[in-house]
Amino acid sequence: MDKPRIRPVEAFPIEQNEQAYICLRDPSGLAPEPIVLGMGAYFIITLFDGTNDLRGIRAAFMRRFGQPLPVDSLTELIDTLDKAYFLDSPAFRERLRKVREEFRANPVRPAALAGLCYPSEPNALRREIESYFAPPEGPGTELKPRDGALAGLIAPHIDPRRGAAAYAHAYGELRAHEAPDLVVILGTSHYGGGPEFFSATLKDYSTPLGVVPTERGFVERLSRRYKGGDLFAEELLHRNEHSIEFQVLFLKWALGEREFSVVPILVSSFHEMVAGGVTPMREPHVASFIEALRREIEAEKRRVLIVAGVDFAHVGRKFGDEFTADESVAERVRRDDHGLIDFITRGDPEGFFADIARDGDARRICGLAPMYTQLELLKGRSGRLLKYGIAMEPDSGSAVSFASLAID
Repeated sequence: MDKPRIRPVEAFPIEQNEQAYICLRDPSGLAPEPIVLGMGAYFIITLFDGTNDLRGIRAAFMRRFGQPLPVDSLTELIDTLDKAYFLDSPAFRERLRKVREEFRANPVRPAALAGLCYPSEPNALRREIESYFAPPEGPGTELKPRDGALAGLIAPHIDPRRGAAAYAHAYGELRAHEAPDLVVILGTSHYGGGPEFFSATLKDYSTPLGVVPTERGFVERLSRRYKGGDLFAEELLHRNEHSIEFQVLFLKWALGEREFSVVPILVSSFHEMVAGGVTPMREPHVASFIEALRREIEAEKRRVLIVAGVDFAHVGRKFGDEFTADESVAERVRRDDHGLIDFITRGDPEGFFADIARDGDARRICGLAPMYTQLELLKGRSGRLLKYGIAMEPDSGSAVSFASLAID
């Protein structure tokens, strides 16, 4: 491989035995195991852009560190990364082909994170979810019934054990209302970055509590109505994406044996619109999709709930900032997040987007795209903040914020 190219993967600093390293992780799961690199090796892979040949890479290493890089060491690094599927190469493309074929052949989307982020055994899972309700952070189990059904729900997609209380407030609120028949789930697509902003699947979603059916007729009608792209072009994104998996899991827990179905839709980044200061509804593909989904929902006689599986700010060294996320940073994030939440509670998608765009999305609101889409669909409806939280990560000098809200 004369001009190696690294695939789009996550790279973040970690510390082991008081030494700094860089961890590479592929959130899509196509490279199943992370790799930990020393700083020298990390410098080398920053040159793996598909244009630098081995001679140029070795010369750059010499200039940077003042010592030669043996060709055997370089080829060994390339071979290690290639075997682990971190490089864009024939080996990776064969891996992608096989994974895509396996995914397409399965009518059910397996629970990718069962046994990792939550228990895979049903009774243990129920006990753990019920523990999330414990006061003072949780809402308690005695929830006062409310009239009517919710129009929308915003819930986290952070690891359930870190966002436990926010999940409990969100899905406890759902339990207190009339149950929906159809749930449109708008999840953050962490891996999508191609030309398609929206990705759907016809697959049912498996959970340890049972399979949740996808409303195929609705998805197929939506696909025909949507003229801005192909909803199934990037269906593989659903394979490992947790933002919808966690919502389906909690929906199944909250609604139990009641009959309901879901419409799972991943929404990719609106970063280019933020950078260009262009409101998403002025982007033809986004406007076309939102209008198509709005019309399908309006034609429904069943009770429809729109859920956004999102988090808020991602700040600190793990996410590329030069500062460590400490309590003073957390307080600033908290203040700015609550300003953004005010636009959500007012049902104001334009104000929501403008608030994020004013600083170029400096806090990296990873739920921007699904929340904006939800707010456009429910424009003008009032929302209520149920729970807000920040998960501090001292080891990586970072923090992630999240919230749950009900939209009436």
